[in-house]
Formats: sequence, structure tokens, C-alpha cells
Amino acid sequence: MQFTSESVEALVEQFTKLPTIGRKTAQRLVNFVLKMPREEVEEIARALIAVKDQVQRCSTCFVVADRDPCPICSSEKRDRSTICVVEESSDLLAIERTGEYRGLYHVLGGVISPLDGVGPDDLRIRELARRVDPSFADSEAANVSAADAREAAESGEAGPPEVGDEPHAGDGAPAPDDADGADGAGEDEEAEVEEVILAVNPNVEGDTTAYYISQLLEPMGVPVTRIARGLPIGGDLEYADEATLSRALEGRGAV
Repeated sequence: MQFTSESVEALVEQFTKLPTIGRKTAQRLVNFVLKMPREEVEEIARALIAVKDQVQRCSTCFVVADRDPCPICSSEKRDRSTICVVEESSDLLAIERTGEYRGLYHVLGGVISPLDGVGPDDLRIRELARRVDPSFADSEAANVSAADAREAAESGEAGPPEVGDEPHAGDGAPAPDDADGADGAGEDEEAEVEEVILAVNPNVEGDTTAYYISQLLEPMGVPVTRIARGLPIGGDLEYADEATLSRALEGRGAV
């Protein structure tokens, strides 16, 4: 059923282009917009246009930001000896909310997934390698096979080196305002990277990507660690699956 107003129908069609938005939900959104004051609708319109006109990707870590370099890469208060690798910008925000990590980031833009046609060349893995070792050559990546990485991940062997007991540089520090100290832009390229932390999702694709990156960076002599996996806080052993319990037992630590 279509609305009698062509303008309303056009807006419904635009809303249905958004993910998880069906036609009925789109109609409810349009009805809500019709009841909103004109000023609020104009603010939404300006925000949508600003996202397309102003938002860009940081040329260093590839997170979405309003300026290049982003506030994190340009801050002098960040620990430039560690790089935390995440799949998407939303993962970076999740880690930042903890206030525990004070290093730099690198956004891959996804994970290796041969079934979906996504290979290492479709991600920002080589850019990561160049941040770790500026002398890295693209030809070196050919020594690591994505197919071998996937096979190793499915067989349960796709694990980067175990995380040591040593505290990571900058961990546990309070979260200051990163916007301060913009003069530090570009210093991350001069500082030597001492650790690469892989914060990818604990699934087959994430394991494949972690294995690929760990093998690629191994000749550079930089420790590659991965965030711990196991039971969530408040979880119940009775309802945990076997894989989660196995990972929790493997990653157990001293009390």
C-alpha cells in the first residue's frame, strides 16, 4: 500500500534502504518525522550531509574522523609503542570506552573470509606491516597464504604467540582528552613498535586473520599478542559452550 503523498512515499523508500529497516518500520519513522518540529528535521538533514562532506578516514590508522590525522594518532599522550588491530571503527570505540588502553590503533576494514571473497589484499594488512616496519615490501606478503591461514584456523592451530605476563605499556592509565597535543601528528611513524595487539572477533574468520597477520609480522621480530578469550563476567559455566570453556582453560592465569 502506498501513501497518497508522493513525498511521504519517497521518504519511506529511502528509509527502507537502511539495514534492518523494513517497510513497516520505515512508515513508522516517516510518521514520526511528520510530527517533528521543522527545526529538528533540519538538524537531522544537516547531520546527514555533514557525515558525507566532513567525515574521512585517518591516513594512519584508517578510523573514521573529522580530520586527518585523527585525534588518537595526533595525540602526544598516546603510547606509540603499541598498536591495537581491530576490524572496524566501532570496535575501536568499544575498546576506548574501557579507558584501559592508551596505545594506537589500526582498522583493518574487515576480516579474511574466502567464502565471501575477502582476501588479505582487500584489507589494510600491508599498511599495518608498513607501520611496524617501514621497509616492508609488498612481495613479502606473498610468502603467507590466505588459504593456509584458513586451514590452520579451522584446525585450531591459528593462534599467535601467547600473551605474556608482562604489563603492556600504557595500560591502566586514565583516559585524558586526546584532542590535546595535536602537534604529535606523525610521531607514531618515528617511534619503534614494540607490540601488536590483535583485537579481532573469536571466530573462524577472526582466527584466520590473526594467523595471517602473526605470520606476516613474525620476521619483523615484533611480539604479536591477542586479547584473551573465555567466559564473560557474570557468565554461568553450566551454559557455556565447549569452545568457550576450552579457550578459558587455555588462557587461565594466576589468582
